[in-house]
Amino acid sequence: NRNSVIRSFYFRGGAELLFDGVKKHQVTLPSQPEPWDIRNLLKWIKQNLLKERPELFMQGESVRPGILVLINDADWELMGELDYKLQDQDNVLFISTLHGG
Repeated sequence: NRNSVIRSFYFRGGAELLFDGVKKHQVTLPSQPEPWDIRNLLKWIKQNLLKERPELFMQGESVRPGILVLINDADWELMGELDYKLQDQDNVLFISTLHGG
């Protein structure tokens, strides 16, 4: 199916601890009529990948402050954030800059 796409997502800097310690996830996103954007992707990640304490990853419909999102090594703020439409070869990296003490 052309619309279901295998994607790789990376979690670093402690963010992987919310995902059973797994730093790289390869997932097949279900097909949908519109291209996947980051907003829908975050909802999907929350429902399908997050194992614990979603409040440490999400706030409202976005990532919480302190989680850096890089799309192909560029800050997502330069790419349109939640409205960015995922392209076929995109790498999405989530890095937690929050460290407990």
